[in-house]
Amino acid sequence: MRTAAGIALGAVVFGLFALGAWFGAAFIGPRHLRDQLTGTRHELVQQQGEVERLNDVVSRDMNALTLRIGRIQAETTRLNALGGRLAKLGKIDDGEFNFGSEPDIGGPESGGLMMTSAPAQISTEIGRLERQLASQSRQLSVLEELLAGRELDASLMPSGTPVRAGYISSPYGRRSDPFSGAADFHPGIDFDGDYGTEILAVGSGVVSFAGVKSGYGNTIEIDHGNGYVTRYGHNSKNLVAVGDPVRDGDVIGKVGSTGRSTGTHVHFEVWRDGRVVNPNEFVRQPG
Repeated sequence: MRTAAGIALGAVVFGLFALGAWFGAAFIGPRHLRDQLTGTRHELVQQQGEVERLNDVVSRDMNALTLRIGRIQAETTRLNALGGRLAKLGKIDDGEFNFGSEPDIGGPESGGLMMTSAPAQISTEIGRLERQLASQSRQLSVLEELLAGRELDASLMPSGTPVRAGYISSPYGRRSDPFSGAADFHPGIDFDGDYGTEILAVGSGVVSFAGVKSGYGNTIEIDHGNGYVTRYGHNSKNLVAVGDPVRDGDVIGKVGSTGRSTGTHVHFEVWRDGRVVNPNEFVRQPG
């Protein structure tokens, strides 16, 4: 009996132990899963925060990019206006440059890209603006060279008088010959001046003649390019030689009365393409 009772008691105890183990496993398993789920949800919250932070960074970068694009668009507009004014001041044909046309820009009325613009759209817009700025830069360079060339041409063009002060003693055109009194044609302008007064170049160029010329006495000729040559005659002294470069206003000689002359003065002529022309359009009366 005791043995049977012991066996029965042992079976009950084992059963209770097994039942406890089963219940323990039943409760421990879901709790472990809940812990894992809690950890996963925590990681998800962290990742969501990271995504939000990245979105903020991207948004700030997008704002910065759209601001830069807006500034570049404003610069293209300014360059268009500047180029148009320069072309107008330079009296350049409208067809040569497109500065006067509406600048090639786009986007919403706010002046920048939408905040939701895709990065690809921003990259495309930046590339377009870069090409436009490069085109404007090339056009401005060409315009600068053209205006510089015109400025150089203006410095070479005969303009002014060969003496700082004095009066016109004999004009260009028909007159009576000072020696014979007969009708004659005077191919230049005579400027009165005291003996030794400085003679000035009326434009930049290269001395093409310096010596004695029949009727003119001591004579200087300056080639200004573009077919223009100026002549200075009756000099007491020539201070330049053939091949010398001269600038507008340089002293090239001294007033005299050499050659066929009745008194001290400088005889001034302007030649264009091998023919003498009226110098009045190039002369400013000396003060």
